[in-house]
Amino acid sequence: MPTSNDEVLVVEAPDEVTPRWMTRALGTGGTDVEIAALRFEPIGTGQTGASYRFHLEPAPGQTAGPAPATVVLKMHAGDRVARARICRAYRQETGFYQTFASSTRMQIPRCWSAAISADSLSYTLVLEDAAPARPGRQVDGCTADQATLAVRNLAGLHAPFWGDPDLQGRAAWLRRADDETLRFQQSLFLGAADGFVGRYAAELSAADSATLLRCAEEFFRWGQGIRHHSSLIHGDYRLDNLLFDEHGHVVTVDWQTLEEGFPGRDLAYFLSTALPPADRRRHEVALVAAYHQRLVELGVDGYSADDCFTDYRLGMLHGPMTTMIGCMYAAGPRSADSDEMFLSMAANSAAAIRDLATFDLVPPA
Repeated sequence: MPTSNDEVLVVEAPDEVTPRWMTRALGTGGTDVEIAALRFEPIGTGQTGASYRFHLEPAPGQTAGPAPATVVLKMHAGDRVARARICRAYRQETGFYQTFASSTRMQIPRCWSAAISADSLSYTLVLEDAAPARPGRQVDGCTADQATLAVRNLAGLHAPFWGDPDLQGRAAWLRRADDETLRFQQSLFLGAADGFVGRYAAELSAADSATLLRCAEEFFRWGQGIRHHSSLIHGDYRLDNLLFDEHGHVVTVDWQTLEEGFPGRDLAYFLSTALPPADRRRHEVALVAAYHQRLVELGVDGYSADDCFTDYRLGMLHGPMTTMIGCMYAAGPRSADSDEMFLSMAANSAAAIRDLATFDLVPPA
């Protein structure tokens, strides 16, 4: 994976990308080919970044390292004031590809170039185009087979970094939730929960509203109680960030919420939001077992299947936290589609918390 922070490989707009620039970017990632021409179109609807598909035409007579027909260029979006509020996310995503991607055992896009400016306000990634694979959709959910692919892929992120004491040493920028951070996050969570339950009072059941509000109240103690296992975690491992193809492969994208944390958070967040409650109840034992089996296959030992299921139960507060903070502090405009997505995620994760008695596992005050 590329490790250069060369600011020459950071662009401020896609039309700054020339054939010469693309030739250099591909060369950084090990593809020695001259690009003669290119064109691009925007793809996706990211809130904190912008993505473009570039179609590449190599120079005639190329014999070394065939160029990909297309690549995806991902970069910052918005003005500098807006970017200053979220630039840590740029550092996280660029840092993942620079520092950790080569050690994962999960399916991720190949990255030819990952560069970020000195002030972290601008970044540019040149990534493998996963098309025709398509992202999942939260409101639609996924099948049990797709969920199995996803949880086994997730274990491929967690296993290589399981209990690694030197993650911070390898990446000083990597987020980690100390008590001060937990208090700050709880203040955001409390405000977001009040706002969310108030906004959607007519659509939420009384049980869901009570569960969501209690999640915010319990958050600090929960955060202190999930420090017995740690790894590198995605932080937003949900269907919209997974690309599925017809051959049974799944590719994980969007690493802006990367941190060192409790692996059960990723697992619980995915299963509680990707499957309707009835499907989750039917399949969750087998799905958690599939995740655990893959951890063992990849060398994690001393971690029982029972402990794994308990950690899955305990990780459930991640769903309401991420959903409600994401909803109430979203940079993009509110829409009917976003309302449907956030409500689905909140209701599904609240049901899982009640089904699995997650609050019983939170340390008492």
